[in-house]
Amino acid sequence: MKSSFIKVAAVAATLTIALTGCAANEGNGNADLTGTINGAGSSAMGSAQEAWIAAYQTANGGVNVNYDPTGSGAGREAFFSGAVSFAGSDSSLKDEEILLTSTNCAPDSKFFEVPVYVSPIAVIFNVEGVTDLNLSSTTLAGIFKGTIKKWNDAAILAENPGVNLPSATITAVHRSDDSGTTKNFTDYLSKTASAIWDGEVSDTFPYQTGEGAKGTSGVVDAVKNGKNTIGYADASKAGDLSTAKLKVGETWVAYSAAAAAKIVETSPRVEGRDANDMAVKLDRNSTDGTTYPLVLISYVIGCTDYADDEVGALVKSYLGYLVTEAAQSNAATNAGAAPLTASVREEAAAIINNIK
Repeated sequence: MKSSFIKVAAVAATLTIALTGCAANEGNGNADLTGTINGAGSSAMGSAQEAWIAAYQTANGGVNVNYDPTGSGAGREAFFSGAVSFAGSDSSLKDEEILLTSTNCAPDSKFFEVPVYVSPIAVIFNVEGVTDLNLSSTTLAGIFKGTIKKWNDAAILAENPGVNLPSATITAVHRSDDSGTTKNFTDYLSKTASAIWDGEVSDTFPYQTGEGAKGTSGVVDAVKNGKNTIGYADASKAGDLSTAKLKVGETWVAYSAAAAAKIVETSPRVEGRDANDMAVKLDRNSTDGTTYPLVLISYVIGCTDYADDEVGALVKSYLGYLVTEAAQSNAATNAGAAPLTASVREEAAAIINNIK
């Protein structure tokens, strides 16, 4: 199948998405809103943010929104330090992060986090002559841990009868920076292949194996420009690289928006969080062949009460747009996202609507 802690000044860097516009549309236009807000974080939802900013600024000509896709860890750090007004993160807040403070927030304000972007994580590969590949989680764990070293290893051959796999060394590419994509990938392997994957579930890749690359684009480029390579990346960035099917129950499942949306819909919430926190505990061990359990959920994180009321109003307006049906459709069309279901959108909108 084909398909970096920052300063505010860094928002003007090459990776920054900064778009302006005029006129009004989509019911989100507000001529009274003016100013600039900066966000940073998840590179996985970089394409979605680009599309959202373009549409939002068309409707709100007085507002400028910047989003720097520096990676989830860097984005959260920038938000906590006050360098940006909101963060995008491919993993929910850690328990210890909930206890932190940010100069963005008014005294006694809490953080909120709501999902805005859901996407499958694709296992991308570049092996000459091979376009279709089945890889169970146990085999994937061996490949990325470094215990499976050759493409014609017996474990890979057994899952791919009739496929002519070379006796070439596997180059497994992982994120070198802290990344929510890595946290989701390691969480999947830890829960479904625990006998092999004993590394920590973390934004940081846990083993000194393979090859590291910075950012989603770095992993994709390394896989695409290398030989006999494999990596993991947000599916919207897979481009024309081949992607592997995963074993879910007894079914080999290719990623899709529908299968990604379903696993999010059927998974429970993280326990012990307050009403402003919509962290989801993904059911990685699903045996339902209509689901795709290797997904990431990207959240937006901010203050329930901002120290600067004008900033709060801008954040409320922009993030409120992100959870509309129109914005979710926009992300599906332009970034390959799986649209949030109506019930999830409504709950997120209620939280965002209470921002001060």
